[in-house]
Amino acid sequence: MRKILIVIDMQKDFVDGALGTKEAVAIVPNVVEKIKRYDIKDVFATRDTHQPNYMETQEGKNLPVVHCVEGTEGWEINKAVAAVLDGATIFDKPTFGSAALCDAILKLSKEEELEIEMVGLCTDICVVSNALMLKAFMPEVKISVDSSCCAGVTVEKHEAALETMRSCQINVI
Repeated sequence: MRKILIVIDMQKDFVDGALGTKEAVAIVPNVVEKIKRYDIKDVFATRDTHQPNYMETQEGKNLPVVHCVEGTEGWEINKAVAAVLDGATIFDKPTFGSAALCDAILKLSKEEELEIEMVGLCTDICVVSNALMLKAFMPEVKISVDSSCCAGVTVEKHEAALETMRSCQINVI
């Protein structure tokens, strides 16, 4: 069985930038150590990727904080995480969930048996969105989320997202 790791949006703006939190900063060492446990060919990552017109988008109207604009420092993956992601497959995504990531993982699941582990930011937005998308496309694939390698917008929202994932048969560790 091939075990893969998906690292969601470990970008400067979510760690210690425009939308950063102390909880996000605190998980960086855990995420780095988690990535080191995997062969880099089995590591996939996402980058939240917005354009300069972000504030005009549906998301921008609902979350009016400019963040992760492609090419900016805030869009870049946290330096410590980026140092261990070298060689990983990275998907830029314009919204919470990544259809391209799901397509790639679904294709792999048809070639060999998979087990998926997920980490990253923010638990209650992009982590839960991608976890539920993957589960919907691959209901028989074991998917887990390492809660010590995730942080939410708030501690309460982090916990609520973990509970939502548990309810949808995603293993929370």
